[in-house]
Amino acid sequence: MSTDMISTGSSFSTFEKLEKILVGLSGGVDSSVCIQILKDQGFDVSAAVIRFSDAHDPAVEAAHKVAAQLNVFCYEIDATKEFEQKVIQPFCDSYCSGETPNPCVLCNPNVKFKLLAQKADELGINLIATGHYARVEELDDGTFAVAVPESAARDQSYMLYRLDQSILSRLVLPLGEFEKSDVRDTARDMGLASADAPDSQEICFIPDGDYAEFIKQQGKQSPVGRFIGPDGQDLGEHKGIAHYTIGQRKGLNIALGKPVFVKSIQPNGDILLGWAGDEFYSSISLRDFCTPTGAALPDGEYLAKIRSAAKPALCNAQTQPDGTVLLSFPEPVRAPAPGQSAVLYLDGHVAGGGFIASIHA
Repeated sequence: MSTDMISTGSSFSTFEKLEKILVGLSGGVDSSVCIQILKDQGFDVSAAVIRFSDAHDPAVEAAHKVAAQLNVFCYEIDATKEFEQKVIQPFCDSYCSGETPNPCVLCNPNVKFKLLAQKADELGINLIATGHYARVEELDDGTFAVAVPESAARDQSYMLYRLDQSILSRLVLPLGEFEKSDVRDTARDMGLASADAPDSQEICFIPDGDYAEFIKQQGKQSPVGRFIGPDGQDLGEHKGIAHYTIGQRKGLNIALGKPVFVKSIQPNGDILLGWAGDEFYSSISLRDFCTPTGAALPDGEYLAKIRSAAKPALCNAQTQPDGTVLLSFPEPVRAPAPGQSAVLYLDGHVAGGGFIASIHA
């Protein structure tokens, strides 16, 4: 498959050819092909790789290698301080308080896109781009919103829900028009070093995936308590709440004759277990709610994703007097976890979202 077979969608019609654009380059296949698409469209492309932590050194090296292959200059941005303060520490604190955080949701508005836009400003470049599978569309009122991509299986719009107009109005997401298989085929045809690179991990700063050990190494204390069974029985001490999340079934080492799951994590460190089948909830409350424009969310019906890979579920949203947003589900949803985000969609666009504060049966 040649790059000529990848053409941009209607969302590109507002951008003039030869306009400068800065692409966030991770060294992976998605951002690499993103650069080639933009070059084929006639943009004057530069790249920037962000070093978030020591764990990202291989990605930085890969990004410079791909940039050389694509004949674009690649700037390097050191974000280690910002990433530590705004992503790693909140991530650890959230887990140690019994929540299940999503670091990408924090990183995108507070570090990644913020620093990419700042670098573009330094260079006098208006447009920025990344290899996310999503779209940005201008609405009838002249504002911009994240929209779902062509590839439902690769949809990353959830991760971008906290971006505001200052970013959305200048953001280009070329891969929103394509399937992942097409992108990999294109990278292979081009002979890119990133063609067969594995997909990025959800927790990019913990390469081995052992987040509980990482939190311990950060000097954080994970409260230890007791497993409390579905019938109130004390089932012994657990390893610390950072090892568990709402809805978890595996790794509990509890034998009660039938499956149990983590139903809730108490402030004192105790973990309440429930019988499998009882992990469905009819409403959740969201804190720190935001919309793409900063305006209040109109009450009404939306589709909601309660985690990045969840199937959208119909809900009714109502803003409460204290500023939280209550989502009520006609069909209860499985294991919404405090600390995760719930993102609302209307007509295929991100309408807003917030962090799950509490769950209600």
